[in-house]
Amino acid sequence: MIKLPNGIFNSNLIDDLRIFSWEAADILLYYSKLLEDSDGKRNILKNKNEDDPVTFADLKVNELIIKRINEKYKNINWDILSEENVKISSKVFDSRNDWIWILDPLDGTKDFIQGTGDYAMHLALNYKQKPYIGIVLIPDKNQLWITDGKKTWCEKRDGTKYKPNLLKNKNLQEMTLVTSKNHGNETLQNLIQKINFRKVETMGSIGCKIASIVRGDSDIYICLSLPGKSSPKDWDFAAPESILKAAGGAITNLDNEELTYGEISFQQGGIIVATSDRNTHGSICHEIKKIIEKDAIYPI
Repeated sequence: MIKLPNGIFNSNLIDDLRIFSWEAADILLYYSKLLEDSDGKRNILKNKNEDDPVTFADLKVNELIIKRINEKYKNINWDILSEENVKISSKVFDSRNDWIWILDPLDGTKDFIQGTGDYAMHLALNYKQKPYIGIVLIPDKNQLWITDGKKTWCEKRDGTKYKPNLLKNKNLQEMTLVTSKNHGNETLQNLIQKINFRKVETMGSIGCKIASIVRGDSDIYICLSLPGKSSPKDWDFAAPESILKAAGGAITNLDNEELTYGEISFQQGGIIVATSDRNTHGSICHEIKKIIEKDAIYPI
Protein backbone atom coordinates (compact mmCIF):
# COMPACT_ATOMS: atom_id res chain seq x y z
CA MET A 1 0.00 0.00 0.00
CA ILE A 2 1.35 3.43 -0.98
CA LYS A 3 1.55 5.90 1.90
CA LEU A 4 1.60 9.64 1.17
CA PRO A 5 4.43 11.79 2.59
CA ASN A 6 4.35 12.38 6.31
CA GLY A 7 1.56 14.74 7.37
CA ILE A 8 -0.37 14.45 4.08
CA PHE A 9 -3.82 12.87 4.15
CA ASN A 10 -5.49 11.62 0.99
CA SER A 11 -8.91 13.19 1.49
CA ASN A 12 -7.47 16.59 2.46
CA LEU A 13 -5.15 16.55 -0.54
CA ILE A 14 -8.04 15.79 -2.91
CA ASP A 15 -10.05 18.63 -1.34
CA ASP A 16 -7.19 21.05 -1.98
CA LEU A 17 -6.65 19.82 -5.54
CA ARG A 18 -10.34 20.39 -6.22
CA ILE A 19 -10.04 24.02 -5.11
CA PHE A 20 -6.82 24.59 -7.07
CA SER A 21 -8.35 23.05 -10.19
CA TRP A 22 -11.45 25.22 -10.30
CA GLU A 23 -9.25 28.29 -9.78
CA ALA A 24 -7.27 27.13 -12.81
CA ALA A 25 -10.51 26.63 -14.73
CA ASP A 26 -11.44 30.28 -14.13
CA ILE A 27 -8.12 31.39 -15.64
CA LEU A 28 -8.44 29.14 -18.68
CA LEU A 29 -12.06 30.14 -19.32
CA TYR A 30 -11.16 33.83 -18.97
CA TYR A 31 -8.47 33.59 -21.66
CA SER A 32 -10.66 31.37 -23.79
CA LYS A 33 -13.27 34.13 -23.77
CA LEU A 34 -10.65 36.65 -24.88
CA LEU A 35 -9.97 34.51 -27.94
CA GLU A 36 -13.48 35.21 -29.20
CA ASP A 37 -12.29 38.74 -29.97
CA SER A 38 -10.49 39.19 -33.28
CA ASP A 39 -7.35 40.48 -31.53
CA GLY A 40 -7.52 37.83 -28.83
CA LYS A 41 -5.08 35.38 -30.35
CA ARG A 42 -2.38 38.01 -30.77
CA ASN A 43 -2.95 39.34 -27.26
CA ILE A 44 -2.66 36.05 -25.38
CA LEU A 45 0.21 34.42 -27.28
CA LYS A 46 3.49 34.50 -25.36
CA ASN A 47 5.54 33.17 -28.29
CA LYS A 48 5.13 32.93 -32.05
CA ASN A 49 6.02 29.25 -32.43
CA GLU A 50 3.06 27.78 -34.33
CA ASP A 51 4.27 24.21 -33.71
CA ASP A 52 4.61 24.69 -29.95
CA PRO A 53 2.67 27.79 -28.92
CA VAL A 54 2.69 29.15 -25.37
CA THR A 55 -0.08 31.43 -24.13
CA PHE A 56 -0.44 33.63 -21.09
CA ALA A 57 -3.07 31.11 -19.97
CA ASP A 58 -0.35 28.39 -19.78
CA LEU A 59 1.86 30.62 -17.70
CA LYS A 60 -0.84 31.91 -15.34
CA VAL A 61 -2.11 28.39 -14.54
CA ASN A 62 1.46 27.18 -14.12
CA GLU A 63 2.16 29.98 -11.66
CA LEU A 64 -1.10 29.38 -9.77
CA ILE A 65 -0.76 25.61 -9.28
CA ILE A 66 2.89 25.74 -8.22
CA LYS A 67 2.18 28.61 -5.84
CA ARG A 68 -0.83 26.84 -4.28
CA ILE A 69 1.08 23.57 -3.73
CA ASN A 70 4.07 25.37 -2.23
CA GLU A 71 1.92 27.59 0.00
CA LYS A 72 -0.31 24.81 1.28
CA TYR A 73 2.36 22.17 1.71
CA LYS A 74 5.55 23.65 3.08
CA ASN A 75 8.59 21.48 3.80
CA ILE A 76 7.15 18.38 2.12
CA ASN A 77 9.75 16.21 0.43
CA TRP A 78 8.41 16.35 -3.11
CA ASP A 79 9.30 18.24 -6.28
CA ILE A 80 7.30 19.75 -9.15
CA LEU A 81 8.05 19.00 -12.80
CA SER A 82 6.21 21.45 -15.02
CA GLU A 83 6.18 21.67 -18.80
CA GLU A 84 6.42 25.46 -18.72
CA ASN A 85 9.30 25.51 -16.25
CA VAL A 86 11.26 23.07 -18.41
CA LYS A 87 10.71 25.36 -21.41
CA ILE A 88 11.76 28.47 -19.50
CA SER A 89 14.83 27.18 -17.66
CA SER A 90 17.89 25.61 -19.24
CA LYS A 91 18.56 23.80 -15.95
CA VAL A 92 17.67 20.14 -16.33
CA PHE A 93 15.11 18.88 -13.81
CA ASP A 94 16.82 16.09 -11.88
CA SER A 95 15.02 14.85 -8.80
CA ARG A 96 15.82 11.84 -6.65
CA ASN A 97 12.61 12.20 -4.67
CA ASP A 98 10.10 9.36 -4.65
CA TRP A 99 7.26 11.91 -4.91
CA ILE A 100 7.07 14.25 -7.91
CA TRP A 101 4.20 16.42 -9.10
CA ILE A 102 3.91 16.50 -12.90
CA LEU A 103 2.04 19.50 -14.29
CA ASP A 104 0.83 20.45 -17.74
CA PRO A 105 -1.07 23.70 -17.17
CA LEU A 106 -2.63 23.65 -20.65
CA ASP A 107 -2.62 20.45 -22.66
CA GLY A 108 -4.00 21.03 -26.14
CA THR A 109 -2.81 24.61 -26.59
CA LYS A 110 -3.53 24.55 -30.32
CA ASP A 111 -7.14 23.50 -29.67
CA PHE A 112 -7.38 26.16 -26.98
CA ILE A 113 -6.34 28.80 -29.52
CA GLN A 114 -8.66 27.31 -32.17
CA GLY A 115 -11.60 27.49 -29.74
CA THR A 116 -12.61 23.80 -29.94
CA GLY A 117 -12.88 23.35 -26.17
CA ASP A 118 -10.67 20.25 -26.30
CA TYR A 119 -8.03 21.43 -23.86
CA ALA A 120 -7.21 20.34 -20.33
CA MET A 121 -5.03 20.87 -17.29
CA HIS A 122 -3.06 17.81 -16.15
CA LEU A 123 -1.72 17.38 -12.63
CA ALA A 124 -0.39 14.08 -11.32
CA LEU A 125 1.47 13.07 -8.20
CA ASN A 126 3.93 10.34 -9.16
CA TYR A 127 5.38 7.86 -6.69
CA LYS A 128 8.62 6.15 -7.72
CA GLN A 129 8.09 7.25 -11.34
CA LYS A 130 4.51 5.94 -11.58
CA PRO A 131 1.33 8.10 -11.53
CA TYR A 132 -0.65 7.73 -8.31
CA ILE A 133 -3.01 10.66 -7.67
CA GLY A 134 -4.22 12.57 -10.72
CA ILE A 135 -6.37 15.41 -12.01
CA VAL A 136 -7.58 16.04 -15.56
CA LEU A 137 -9.53 19.29 -15.70
CA ILE A 138 -11.59 20.03 -18.83
CA PRO A 139 -13.01 23.53 -18.18
CA ASP A 140 -15.05 23.85 -21.37
CA LYS A 141 -17.00 20.70 -20.46
CA ASN A 142 -17.26 21.55 -16.74
CA GLN A 143 -15.48 18.29 -15.94
CA LEU A 144 -12.91 17.58 -13.25
CA TRP A 145 -11.65 14.00 -13.45
CA ILE A 146 -10.03 12.84 -10.22
CA THR A 147 -8.32 9.72 -9.01
CA ASP A 148 -7.29 9.25 -5.39
CA GLY A 149 -5.09 6.32 -6.38
CA LYS A 150 -7.85 3.77 -5.89
CA LYS A 151 -10.87 4.94 -7.87
CA THR A 152 -11.74 7.52 -10.51
CA TRP A 153 -14.72 9.84 -10.65
CA CYS A 154 -15.78 13.09 -12.34
CA GLU A 155 -17.10 16.24 -10.69
CA LYS A 156 -18.84 19.30 -12.00
CA ARG A 157 -18.27 22.69 -10.46
CA ASP A 158 -21.49 22.42 -8.42
CA GLY A 159 -20.17 19.22 -6.82
CA THR A 160 -22.26 16.82 -8.88
CA LYS A 161 -20.34 13.55 -9.30
CA TYR A 162 -20.58 10.69 -11.76
CA LYS A 163 -18.72 7.46 -12.30
CA PRO A 164 -16.66 6.21 -15.24
CA ASN A 165 -18.42 4.22 -17.93
CA LEU A 166 -15.69 2.23 -19.62
CA LEU A 167 -16.83 -0.05 -22.43
CA LYS A 168 -15.60 -3.64 -22.15
CA ASN A 169 -15.07 -6.83 -24.16
CA LYS A 170 -14.86 -5.33 -27.65
CA ASN A 171 -12.66 -6.66 -30.39
CA LEU A 172 -10.40 -4.25 -32.26
CA GLN A 173 -12.68 -3.68 -35.25
CA GLU A 174 -15.67 -2.98 -32.97
CA MET A 175 -13.88 -0.13 -31.24
CA THR A 176 -14.20 3.63 -31.59
CA LEU A 177 -10.76 5.20 -31.87
CA VAL A 178 -10.05 8.69 -30.59
CA THR A 179 -7.06 10.23 -32.31
CA SER A 180 -5.16 13.50 -32.48
CA LYS A 181 -6.57 16.49 -34.30
CA ASN A 182 -3.37 18.49 -34.63
CA HIS A 183 -0.58 15.93 -34.22
CA GLY A 184 -1.33 13.16 -36.70
CA ASN A 185 1.07 11.66 -39.23
CA GLU A 186 0.77 9.52 -42.36
CA THR A 187 2.12 6.41 -40.62
CA LEU A 188 -0.58 6.56 -37.96
CA GLN A 189 -3.26 7.21 -40.59
CA ASN A 190 -2.06 4.17 -42.53
CA LEU A 191 -2.32 2.02 -39.40
CA ILE A 192 -5.82 3.33 -38.66
CA GLN A 193 -6.96 2.44 -42.18
CA LYS A 194 -5.48 -1.07 -41.91
CA ILE A 195 -7.27 -1.76 -38.63
CA ASN A 196 -10.61 -0.47 -39.95
CA PHE A 197 -12.11 0.74 -36.68
CA ARG A 198 -15.86 0.98 -36.33
CA LYS A 199 -15.53 4.73 -35.89
CA VAL A 200 -12.74 7.33 -35.66
CA GLU A 201 -13.07 10.55 -33.68
CA THR A 202 -10.52 13.38 -33.75
CA MET A 203 -9.84 15.45 -30.65
CA GLY A 204 -7.18 17.66 -29.12
CA SER A 205 -5.44 17.13 -25.77
CA ILE A 206 -4.38 13.70 -24.57
CA GLY A 207 -6.29 14.39 -21.35
CA CYS A 208 -9.49 14.98 -23.32
CA LYS A 209 -8.93 11.81 -25.35
CA ILE A 210 -8.34 9.64 -22.28
CA ALA A 211 -11.36 11.23 -20.57
CA SER A 212 -13.47 10.27 -23.59
CA ILE A 213 -12.46 6.63 -23.00
CA VAL A 214 -13.30 6.89 -19.29
CA ARG A 215 -16.68 8.47 -20.14
CA GLY A 216 -17.48 5.66 -22.58
CA ASP A 217 -17.50 7.84 -25.69
CA SER A 218 -14.56 5.95 -27.21
CA ASP A 219 -12.64 2.73 -26.62
CA ILE A 220 -9.03 3.20 -27.66
CA TYR A 221 -6.32 5.80 -28.26
CA ILE A 222 -3.11 5.15 -30.18
CA CYS A 223 -0.18 7.57 -30.01
CA LEU A 224 2.48 6.93 -32.67
CA SER A 225 5.66 9.01 -32.63
CA LEU A 226 8.01 8.76 -35.59
CA PRO A 227 11.71 8.03 -34.91
CA GLY A 228 13.73 11.23 -34.79
CA LYS A 229 10.63 13.41 -34.53
CA SER A 230 9.04 15.08 -31.52
CA SER A 231 6.97 12.98 -29.17
CA PRO A 232 4.71 13.55 -26.15
CA LYS A 233 6.30 14.09 -22.75
CA ASP A 234 5.74 12.92 -19.18
CA TRP A 235 3.33 15.79 -18.49
CA ASP A 236 1.13 14.73 -21.41
CA PHE A 237 0.56 11.24 -20.03
CA ALA A 238 0.99 11.13 -16.23
CA ALA A 239 -2.39 12.52 -15.15
CA PRO A 240 -4.40 10.86 -17.97
CA GLU A 241 -2.75 7.53 -17.14
CA SER A 242 -3.68 7.87 -13.48
CA ILE A 243 -7.41 8.38 -14.13
CA LEU A 244 -7.60 5.66 -16.79
CA LYS A 245 -5.85 2.94 -14.78
CA ALA A 246 -7.82 3.62 -11.59
CA ALA A 247 -11.04 3.42 -13.64
CA GLY A 248 -10.18 -0.04 -15.00
CA GLY A 249 -8.51 0.80 -18.29
CA ALA A 250 -4.88 0.41 -19.30
CA ILE A 251 -2.15 2.37 -21.02
CA THR A 252 1.16 0.84 -22.11
CA ASN A 253 3.61 0.73 -24.96
CA LEU A 254 2.90 -1.62 -27.85
CA ASP A 255 4.64 -4.49 -26.02
CA ASN A 256 2.18 -4.10 -23.13
CA GLU A 257 4.88 -2.66 -20.87
CA GLU A 258 4.04 0.11 -18.42
CA LEU A 259 5.13 3.64 -19.25
CA THR A 260 8.21 4.86 -17.42
CA TYR A 261 8.66 8.45 -16.28
CA GLY A 262 11.75 10.54 -15.68
CA GLU A 263 13.64 9.37 -18.76
CA ILE A 264 15.99 11.64 -20.74
CA SER A 265 14.14 14.73 -22.03
CA PHE A 266 10.95 13.29 -20.47
CA GLN A 267 10.12 11.64 -23.81
CA GLN A 268 7.20 9.20 -24.22
CA GLY A 269 8.08 7.99 -27.70
CA GLY A 270 7.28 4.99 -29.85
CA ILE A 271 3.76 3.60 -29.92
CA ILE A 272 1.51 4.01 -26.88
CA VAL A 273 -1.89 2.34 -26.63
CA ALA A 274 -4.67 3.24 -24.19
CA THR A 275 -7.81 1.10 -23.93
CA SER A 276 -10.93 0.89 -21.82
CA ASP A 277 -10.41 -2.69 -20.62
CA ARG A 278 -7.33 -3.80 -18.71
CA ASN A 279 -8.31 -7.46 -19.13
CA THR A 280 -8.18 -7.40 -22.93
CA HIS A 281 -5.54 -4.68 -23.30
CA GLY A 282 -2.61 -7.05 -23.82
CA SER A 283 -4.34 -8.97 -26.60
CA ILE A 284 -5.35 -5.71 -28.32
CA CYS A 285 -1.72 -4.51 -28.25
CA HIS A 286 -0.59 -7.88 -29.68
CA GLU A 287 -3.13 -7.67 -32.49
CA ILE A 288 -2.06 -4.12 -33.40
CA LYS A 289 1.59 -5.21 -33.41
CA LYS A 290 0.82 -8.09 -35.79
CA ILE A 291 -0.88 -5.70 -38.23
CA ILE A 292 2.11 -3.34 -38.08
CA GLU A 293 4.58 -6.16 -38.71
CA LYS A 294 2.54 -7.74 -41.49
CA ASP A 295 2.31 -4.50 -43.46
CA ALA A 296 5.67 -3.05 -42.36
CA ILE A 297 3.89 0.11 -41.24
CA TYR A 298 6.35 1.13 -38.53
CA PRO A 299 9.89 0.05 -37.53
CA ILE A 300 9.64 -2.38 -34.62
